[in-house]
Amino acid sequence: MASRTASFRQLVAVTASAVMALGLASCASTDQEGGEASQVASTSVAETDNSPYREARAENVARAVAESFPQEPTVISDAGYTGVDTSEMFFDSSDTVVVSGAGIAQELRAASIGVVAHSPVLHAPGGSDAEVIAEIERLGASTVLLVGQALPGFTEDSVESVSKIIQDNGTEQGLAELTALQFDEQTVADVSDLARATATLVADQQTMLVPAWEQTTTLDDETPDNSPTDTLDAFPLQTNRDGEMAPVVIASPESGISAVATARAYGAEVRFMDYPDPRLNSETMEMVAGLSERPLLALGDQFGTGELLAEKIERGETVTTELPGGGGLVFPGRRMVALYGHPSGPALGAMGEQPAAEAVARVTELAKEYQPFDDEPVIPAFEVIATVASEFPGDDGNFSNEFPVEDLVEYVDAITDAGGYAVLDLQPGRANFLEQAKLYEELLKRPNVGLALDPEWKIGPDEQPMTRVGSVEASEVNEVAQWLADLVAEHELPQKAFVLHQFQVQMIRDRSQIDTTHPELAFVLHADGHGAPGDKYATWDMLRQDLSDDYFMAWKNFYDEDFPTFTPQQTYEDVNPRPWFVSYQ
Repeated sequence: MASRTASFRQLVAVTASAVMALGLASCASTDQEGGEASQVASTSVAETDNSPYREARAENVARAVAESFPQEPTVISDAGYTGVDTSEMFFDSSDTVVVSGAGIAQELRAASIGVVAHSPVLHAPGGSDAEVIAEIERLGASTVLLVGQALPGFTEDSVESVSKIIQDNGTEQGLAELTALQFDEQTVADVSDLARATATLVADQQTMLVPAWEQTTTLDDETPDNSPTDTLDAFPLQTNRDGEMAPVVIASPESGISAVATARAYGAEVRFMDYPDPRLNSETMEMVAGLSERPLLALGDQFGTGELLAEKIERGETVTTELPGGGGLVFPGRRMVALYGHPSGPALGAMGEQPAAEAVARVTELAKEYQPFDDEPVIPAFEVIATVASEFPGDDGNFSNEFPVEDLVEYVDAITDAGGYAVLDLQPGRANFLEQAKLYEELLKRPNVGLALDPEWKIGPDEQPMTRVGSVEASEVNEVAQWLADLVAEHELPQKAFVLHQFQVQMIRDRSQIDTTHPELAFVLHADGHGAPGDKYATWDMLRQDLSDDYFMAWKNFYDEDFPTFTPQQTYEDVNPRPWFVSYQ
């Protein structure tokens, strides 16, 4: 990792002049039951005549749902992608079961058959065979269709209720013999589209999903056990179980194929969203509007808990202010390209190299250079240093200069008025991050202003600045996150960016202990590595080790300390995963 000495020298050179130039000072329900269905009136705050989700909510709330389903939002776990938990939710029993072995082609074939046959679909790629067999036994299935190399050694004696095992041979002729139906093939082009395509399967349309990158295994007469015969037995087709009384079901790209197929086999409508948070955009909010206290099933642990999902729905209905580029989430839905710096001038970064209006024009053009390489909107942003670490203790002795709001507001106004986003950056010295964050509450109450913590400049009470790279404890980060989340909730703001800068492991102590469950915040880990490409990639990979999936990654390009500075194309195509936030210093 390249040395940070240049940054320290830069800080020493500019602190005194910045203070003088800006005159720096310390800144200070009701239940209605009928038959087998239960309807609970929505009590959401968003039930007002001007709600953009009024019609969608009315339709969702009017839906009759069988009492056998949970009457509140529920996440169905599918950690092993076996589909067992979904089968347990939808089917009390079933005469037939479809089980697929390893391979996406096999699982899609099983899903396609299962939906047409209204049969639960299970996945047994190896390692979970006992769990799958137990589910077959619970269902009391008499006929089991095996697709691919599923459940080796499984026989009629394995489960008491099973009287027939049919081994699919993977051929078009075999499919016709199994179902006496003609299927139309549909190619799935990308892994991210697997759950989406499965969610669109319709029983009476007989669609066979086939991945573009993999072929279904064809079994031959040499296959041991359950080997195919010249003519396959017919696989019985069951009737639709739904009766139009299933709850709304939602899925995302991470949802398991078999889980989605089982819900469709039951007859449930599966609504697909590109990200497992309904606040992504107005379309996904309409899918779940009014269901924060009503039956709703989410397929996969990526949705969190039922309680968290309900909270996100309620917030999405309450907070209808959209962020630049649309939607109620910071990420995904857009990416950002930012200039980092301070209004005092060029010494602290690229943003201050020009007046606010010119800085906006510069970063807007920079964002446009990134747009050809991404389908999501790329919006301009500023990362404005609000408190500047100092070599001098100052009147308060904390070695950090807290700039007044009025010195920052020109740049914040300029970028947000231009449809961009601002992030306030804190360099606390000996100060507490939370104490400094509260100084900027006025700005943080704005919908398009986020907060960044820079532990590089966080030192202990007896330490001198610039003697080491600073650090922060997870507990202090959690204090700031809780305060900021409460501020967002209290003032009904859209989700806010919460950025953590890091380029050494020790900079954020016990990072795994940071509470990232606040739906009000988008947690962003900003990798500040600089130098040659190899150094930057090494830092990037190191910081991503054991990192929670709750974080969005950010990348910094240095004009003077990178050799060379990455181009927009290199930043988006060579850095993996593609960063959501890119800043320039």
